[in-house]
Amino acid sequence: MKSDFYAEYAPAAPLAATPRASLQLSCVVPAYNEQENLEKFVRALIPVVQGLTQDFEILIVNDGSRDDTHDVAMRLLAQGLPVRYLALSRNFGKEAAMSAGIDHARGNVVLLIDADFQHPLELLPDMHQLWQNGYEMVYGVIADRGAESGAKRLGTDLFYRLMNTGSNVQVPPNAGDYRWMDRKVVDALKALPERHRFMKGLYAWVGFKTAALPFVPQDRAAGESSFNLRRLGSLALLGLTSFTTLPLRIWSVIGGGVALLALLYGAWIIADTLIFGTDLAGWPTLSAGIMLFSGVQLMSIGILGEYIGRIYDEVKQRPTYLIARDEDRSPLREPQ
Repeated sequence: MKSDFYAEYAPAAPLAATPRASLQLSCVVPAYNEQENLEKFVRALIPVVQGLTQDFEILIVNDGSRDDTHDVAMRLLAQGLPVRYLALSRNFGKEAAMSAGIDHARGNVVLLIDADFQHPLELLPDMHQLWQNGYEMVYGVIADRGAESGAKRLGTDLFYRLMNTGSNVQVPPNAGDYRWMDRKVVDALKALPERHRFMKGLYAWVGFKTAALPFVPQDRAAGESSFNLRRLGSLALLGLTSFTTLPLRIWSVIGGGVALLALLYGAWIIADTLIFGTDLAGWPTLSAGIMLFSGVQLMSIGILGEYIGRIYDEVKQRPTYLIARDEDRSPLREPQ
């Protein structure tokens, strides 16, 4: 099954692989309420990374955790591990936490990986090999969502269909944040100015030579995911309003269709009046029509308002995140 899946998602190998410099790897680990997982994960990650390179850093980004994630990170620093710790001033969301890690990573390759053990460490050698072969971004694609509820799978499928129908940027279905990115990709992402960052769309927008690797998410080692239906819905709305105008086009078509029906209905009323005269009948139809048109108008204004709200937030130019604490024990230096 793996070979079939890989053939579907991974492009042919580049014609000529670019010679690579020695690997300097920045592992960006966003953490929100991961006190039970963080230390175990970092200790599991280090030997796998050491099998690839001795030049690496682990960049922990604490996204305003409410548990003891901060204390765990400080304990790792005290033990002399190659860790840089960024504590955000509050919970800005995973997209902002990943952006903070990308902005501060120093390696010529950046790995994005979750601290909950759902991203399999066994794929790292494969990602490294694909990078050596000339790919500039390697990402994990969820091969099986069987453990998720039917409603979530249906919603996810609908989201990707809407995204890829109304946008010039094609976001690979089921692609996650588990990514290996060359410095070229990292610098391109850092150059993008928008504040509301839908990272899956930005990865697709910057392009470069990419390859996909299938994986089945493992169960969380401990704790519960913070991504509830409300957060997932908010993220989906961010993606749709950031990379496609399809909702506006849909309501333009609906508005045109309703207007056409209203014209036809008006023509029928005129013909009926000329032929049969007038009476007082039709008030229920008139009331229903007013309510229908009012509802359509309010929904259209609401969708338009979402886009205007994004514009309003962008023109304020507030930073995507704020750093409250930066503890640097990384052996890597700033890229030249």
